[in-house]
Amino acid sequence: MLNPAFKTFTHKVDLCIVGGGLSGMCAAVAAARHGAKVALMHERPMLGGNASSEVRMWVCGAHGDNNLETGILEEIMLENYYRNPDKNYSIWDGILYEIVRMEPNIDLLLNCTCTSCEMDGEAIKSVTGWQLTTQQIHTVEATLFADCSGDSVLAPLCGAEYRWGREAKSEFGEALGQEVEDTKTMGMSCMIQAREEDRPSEFIPPKWAHKFTKEDLPGRVPNMKSMYENFWYMELGGFGDSIADSETTRDELLKIAYGMWDFVKNDPENKEKNANWRLDWMGILPGKRESRRYMGDHILCQGDVEAEGRFEDIVAFGGWTMDDHDPRGFYNGGMPNVHSPAPSPYGIPYRCLYSRNVPNLLFAGRNISATHTALSSTRVMATCATMGQAMGTAAAIAIAHGTSPRGVYENHIAELKQALMEDDCYIPFNTRAVPELTASAKLTCADPAAENLRNGLDRPIGGNDNGVHVALGECVEYDFGEEKDVSFARIIWDSDLNRETMPRFDGRPFGHNMLSNRPYHMPDFYVPTTMTKAFRIEGKVNGEWIVLYANDNAYQRLSAIPLNARCSAVRLVPTATWGAADAHIFSFDVR
Repeated sequence: MLNPAFKTFTHKVDLCIVGGGLSGMCAAVAAARHGAKVALMHERPMLGGNASSEVRMWVCGAHGDNNLETGILEEIMLENYYRNPDKNYSIWDGILYEIVRMEPNIDLLLNCTCTSCEMDGEAIKSVTGWQLTTQQIHTVEATLFADCSGDSVLAPLCGAEYRWGREAKSEFGEALGQEVEDTKTMGMSCMIQAREEDRPSEFIPPKWAHKFTKEDLPGRVPNMKSMYENFWYMELGGFGDSIADSETTRDELLKIAYGMWDFVKNDPENKEKNANWRLDWMGILPGKRESRRYMGDHILCQGDVEAEGRFEDIVAFGGWTMDDHDPRGFYNGGMPNVHSPAPSPYGIPYRCLYSRNVPNLLFAGRNISATHTALSSTRVMATCATMGQAMGTAAAIAIAHGTSPRGVYENHIAELKQALMEDDCYIPFNTRAVPELTASAKLTCADPAAENLRNGLDRPIGGNDNGVHVALGECVEYDFGEEKDVSFARIIWDSDLNRETMPRFDGRPFGHNMLSNRPYHMPDFYVPTTMTKAFRIEGKVNGEWIVLYANDNAYQRLSAIPLNARCSAVRLVPTATWGAADAHIFSFDVR
């Protein structure tokens, strides 16, 4: 029990989210922007979870051309490209903090560990947390609750059904399952970051660090010349309890990590070639891959993934391979993981994002309703972020309609999908509804593919570009034939969903949100050159064109612009890009 002498604060909100990783952040922002009052309780001092400066894992997601995750996550990424060309983690942490803290509909409780919950029958009534920095108790009463903690901290507190470990092949017909179910999981990792300088440096390992030779490291010999070397394979914890054993697992991981850097710097084969590399940062908080997984109205399995997840209630998508890590981790004696093919993209249904037995509980992230095999693909952070935005939007819809999470599935799934696509979330195999004012207008555009602007598809898909190219200074025009009220414009620009315009290393574009190691004379990153930088929207009022809106420093893929004008025509005029010869536009809607 928490000491009653400590001061207690009570927050009354529509939605309480526990866990401020990317899934919890995107859920909170999405729900708040759709009108819900949100409390976000997070036990760490900074947001981002495994993507934060405490862990420093890249944000990975779906493979394949033009499958990059958009929506709130892309908003964060583009903000980072614009403000953080050096890929500095302090700036990245600030960007993650800002998008949540500056949202007026969110109460942010950092350094606050969820310790208990109060039930009202089968439903959660409130959750309570201890805030380390203030020595205060915070109780949050809400209509809906969401667990984005990764470890599903609410599950044992509220009695929500969950799974742990690896399923037998026979249960879901999974070829990648186990002969007999077990409680083993993928492990956790402490990361390393290094920088290359113009002078040699010495590394003296601690006496307690492990000593390695090349023969001790099958499949794990570091390559400091690769920008993709982030030491993720230093992994343990899959054989024990990946929650209860976290502290002792961390201790062993640190012995491995310091021993690995000793190998990089002092092994006879490495000493000269890595002389100028210096240890810049050592992770002391392990990044987790797997623990408790909730059980929802649907449990995503290997067969669902392989069949492309063509569900009626798709609200997010994956596309990472089924990337299963041996529970023995670093000590498995062979390759650290096995990649099994997964289609990209495949759909993830909304029914995997709410509890089947606690009626007001949702979840998103690596704890969704999925088998171990399906989780090996869905667990990556970009996928988790898209599920978070979907879950947060669903929560706001549930609040607006006075219904439950399951009620959204039963009665409002079409509304949820359209709201997500309107917010620039990609939902495979679905088309966004185009406003009637846009659909009925006469469209003028020099590109023969002009109708792409109102086809409801906001990215290249298959062999179809789904966009138009507009010369700088030229325009795209909608003529309504008579004066109409125009309240809003929505534009989707080309933010280079393959990140092919980013700096290249190892012959490949480096499109990750942050760096692993920092080579000497590393070039700065920048806003994708395909992005439009300056544009204006003009309206035809009483036969004259007037400027309704102008922006000379645009860098976001989604432009959502209130207009509040009455005019007979509207035109969009791009005037500058961040480097491309013309503007590439996927959609232009007015309503």
